[in-house]
Amino acid sequence: MTAKPAALPARPYFSSGPCAKRPGWAPEQLDIKVLGRSHRSKLGKARLAHAIELTREVMQVPATHRIGIVPASDTGAYEMAMWSLLGARPATMLAWESFGEGWVTDAIKQLKLDAEVVTAPYGELPDLTRVNQSHDVCFTWNGTTSGVRVPNGEWIRDNREGLTLVDATSAVFAQDIPWGKVDVLTYSWQKVLGGEGGHGVLILGPRAVERLESYTPAWPLPKIFRLTSKGKLIEGIFSGETINTPSMLAVEDYIDSLTWAQRIGGLPELMARADANAQAIDRWVERSPHVAHLAKEPATRSNTSVCLTLPDASEDQVKAIVSRLEKEGAAFDIGAYRDAPPGLRIWCGATVDTADVEVLTQWIDWAYAEIVG
Repeated sequence: MTAKPAALPARPYFSSGPCAKRPGWAPEQLDIKVLGRSHRSKLGKARLAHAIELTREVMQVPATHRIGIVPASDTGAYEMAMWSLLGARPATMLAWESFGEGWVTDAIKQLKLDAEVVTAPYGELPDLTRVNQSHDVCFTWNGTTSGVRVPNGEWIRDNREGLTLVDATSAVFAQDIPWGKVDVLTYSWQKVLGGEGGHGVLILGPRAVERLESYTPAWPLPKIFRLTSKGKLIEGIFSGETINTPSMLAVEDYIDSLTWAQRIGGLPELMARADANAQAIDRWVERSPHVAHLAKEPATRSNTSVCLTLPDASEDQVKAIVSRLEKEGAAFDIGAYRDAPPGLRIWCGATVDTADVEVLTQWIDWAYAEIVG
C-alpha cells in the first residue's frame, strides 16, 4: 500500500497555460504607475519598449530580428504571420499535435493554400530531414499537447529558399533557439515566464521583413494583422506602438517576470530550471512501472510540457486521479489536453520549483494506488 504523502507541493500549480507565477511573485511588487494611462502616452510607449528590450536581452535575440507585442496571445501572433507571409511560394505544414493541426486547418481551409501536410502521431516527430526547404515551413518547436519537441535546428538549411514560421510558445525561455534558422517566431508570455494571458509576441528576422515589403497576399487582412503600410514595415509595432490596446497591467507583470529572469542568471538559468524539473519526472518514470512518457524518443521529449500516459489505467481512472489530486490540493490542471491521448501533462517550465515536482510525483503514486490499485 502506498502511504499518503505527508507534505503538499508548496506551489501546486502545474498548468500548461497560464502557467505558475515566478517564485516569490506578489501583485504588490508590480510597478503600476502606468495603470490608467494611455498605452500611447510617453510613459505607456516607454514601458512597452522596455518590455521589448528586456525580451531581447533575456532571450538573447540578435539585433537582426525585430520584436513586437501583438494581440490575441500566441494564436494571434502566429495567425498574423501566416496571413501576412504565406502564399508567396509553396508551403509545408508540419503537425504532430493539436496546435500544429490547428495551423494546418488555417492554411488549408481558411487561406485555401495547396500546402503539403506532413504529420506524425502524438508522441512522435515526422522525418524532418525530408522537409522541402524551397517551401515556407510552418511548425511548432515544442508540441505543448504531445510533449514532443524538435531536438535542434540542424535540419533547417542556412541557404533555404522558403521561410520558417515557428510557433515556439512553450519552447522560448526554456530551450535553445538557433536564431539563424528562424525567420518568424511567436509565443505568448503566459507560458515559461508565467505571465498573464491575452498578448502575443511576434519576432521577425530579416528574410521575413523582406517578404513583407515585397509581397501582398491575395486575401484581405484584418486591421490587427497588418504589419505594413504603403509597402513598408510598420516599425512602430516593434518599438512599443502596439496595433491594439494592450493590458498595461499584463505588460508590467511580464516586465516583472523578465526582471526576475535577469536576477537569477538569465536564459541559462531559466533553461537549467526547466531541465531540472523535467529530469525529476524522468527519474520517477524510470522507477515507476505504471507511468510512461508519451514522447517516445528521449531526444525529442519536452522539458516544459511533459506529457505522460498511464498504460494500465482507463480514461475514467485517469480523470479520477487528476480530480483527486486537485481535491487534495496537490496538483492543479494536470490532465492531458482534450485532443491528446488520456494521461497527464505536467508543466515543468522555469517558474516551477523542482522540489514541488518531486513531491507531486509522490502524490501521483498515491492517487494511482488509491484509484487503480
